[in-house]
Amino acid sequence: MLYKSLGSLSVSVLALGGHEYLADGKSRGFNEDHGDATKAGYVGEGYGERQRRETLQEAYRLGLNFLDVTIDPEQEALGRNLQDDPPAHAVYVHTRPQGMGYGYGPYNARMAQYDELRAEVERILRLLQRDTIDVLNVPFLQPALDHDPDYLDKIGENVARLKERGLIRCAGCDTFSSEATYLRQIESGHFDSIAINLNFADEGAVDYVLPAAAERGMGVVTREAFLKGGLFRMGDEAGIVDWDALARAALKWNLSHLPVTSVLVGAKDVAQLRNAASVLDDPALSDEDERLLDQLRETDTYRSTKASKDERFVSSR
Repeated sequence: MLYKSLGSLSVSVLALGGHEYLADGKSRGFNEDHGDATKAGYVGEGYGERQRRETLQEAYRLGLNFLDVTIDPEQEALGRNLQDDPPAHAVYVHTRPQGMGYGYGPYNARMAQYDELRAEVERILRLLQRDTIDVLNVPFLQPALDHDPDYLDKIGENVARLKERGLIRCAGCDTFSSEATYLRQIESGHFDSIAINLNFADEGAVDYVLPAAAERGMGVVTREAFLKGGLFRMGDEAGIVDWDALARAALKWNLSHLPVTSVLVGAKDVAQLRNAASVLDDPALSDEDERLLDQLRETDTYRSTKASKDERFVSSR
């Protein structure tokens, strides 16, 4: 395993995502009860059972020490699994508040209120059965900044107070607004890392956002390397049957960008995780990897996906 710095932490360049999966390959929670899954107190049945425990144990054996969880059932299951089957080495958890970020709360105002954010952090810690959140991801959109000119400073003060109380070690920023919003988050100096979608069909961050984060010494945590399954739909369209090879090529594409600290890997089982980790035997993009990606770029699915991603990730510099 390879490790890079994120704030005061040294994290594995591959991180295990917290999603568990339905029979059709879609993630649980969001594709079962989307309206409720992102709310605090959401309860899902059957998380953290045998397949997930085995995948976690394999992650530890491979040297992964960075774990991402999103919704309440993932947080609760991880806390339980860490207690029941503790790893032999320290692990770090990357997670976010529920119902406060993205479009889930008006102007993301609750995250700017220290007492509310602290209470949410303490609630998450009870689910995780841990004393500290290693990386708290703080995801807010441009309307929060437009609505409250002091919003960024309030978030920065809240982050500092949470760190001072030992409730979090590091803070990350995140948005689904424009490139310019990411740049404002980065330039504020309040955060240790960014979390961002990044893949060969959604590469808008490469030219400005990643370099800006690197210049600040920030970690970069990337997600959706497999485009929420879109990678494999492109593969089907291109007539590519080796999905393991596609997954490896997509991960290598992410890791080829030096500012990237850690790539979140969605793995439903041990076999998928082992395939992902095998890229570290030879992480450079090979001619075969490039050929596979070029085949995908010829598909209609790639072209429509890239067009929609480019339109979303516009710059207002």
